[in-house]
Amino acid sequence: MLNGKTAALMLASALALAPLQAAAEELRRLMVTGEATMEVVPDQAVISLGVRAQSKEAADAMDKVSEQMSQVLASLRDSGIAAEDMQTDHIALHPVWSQIDRDGQPENVITGFEAANTLTVRLKDVAGMGGVLDAVLRAGANEFRGLDFSYSKAEEAADLMRVQAVEDAFRKARQLAEASGMALGPVRELQDGGARGGAPMMAMEMARGKDMPVAPGAVSLGHSVSVVFDLMEPEGAN
Repeated sequence: MLNGKTAALMLASALALAPLQAAAEELRRLMVTGEATMEVVPDQAVISLGVRAQSKEAADAMDKVSEQMSQVLASLRDSGIAAEDMQTDHIALHPVWSQIDRDGQPENVITGFEAANTLTVRLKDVAGMGGVLDAVLRAGANEFRGLDFSYSKAEEAADLMRVQAVEDAFRKARQLAEASGMALGPVRELQDGGARGGAPMMAMEMARGKDMPVAPGAVSLGHSVSVVFDLMEPEGAN
């Protein structure tokens, strides 16, 4: 029979070892990242185009830009672009500086003004994009600031890839646990890394010609998750 002193010592030892055991359990964790990818064909695009003009007078420069942009907007409407898919992005007016020689000394003077109007357009018919771009070019657009392809069902794709990413995390965790001689325990933490991917924007100056060739190609989408598992001693282990 244990006396009181011995029992107290055993209790104290157990209490002292408890944090160490908890720390050991804490260290028996496995964190993995699950990933999923998908290649999709873009079915819509956003383009940024504009009109830029110069004149000696500021008002004349703005008038030129306004007239040309009105023709560009009319061309877009004729191409079937809805009003809600067109938005003015930027309007600017600034002086044009030139260097002249005055009494043998160079001097910067204002010789005119430059006005600009930029428009963002969402195109839901990628196949007809080349014709739309050529039409606005002929209507007066002389700047093309960017083209960004996208996929209209990206949210549905993200839902599918999220599930696939979790499945990938479990597959990796089982493989790692088995290779280390441990058993895979329950999930302790699960974090959604979010979706990624898309097509880069392209920028260029517009030049007159035939229908602009456009190749949307494919968009690479991806999703990731982070999962923390417990690692346990396999059944029957000493």
